[in-house]
Amino acid sequence: MKKQYDVEDAIRNPYAKHLKKQDTLRLNTDVITYFKALAKEIGIPYQNLISLYLTECAHSEKKLTLAWAS
Repeated sequence: MKKQYDVEDAIRNPYAKHLKKQDTLRLNTDVITYFKALAKEIGIPYQNLISLYLTECAHSEKKLTLAWAS
């Protein structure tokens, strides 16, 4: 590796700002515990696992069916 690189002519990735956005979600502790255990089993960070799951739901346009008790 070089000690120093010339980056004067470097071009920023125009797609970088669309890759991820920081946001805050309030999740139940049992949900976090579930994803942490599953992520440990798989060997990836639990935040990535949650992101992958939500991405899959969004791409497949999965809808949640709620039935409220009366």
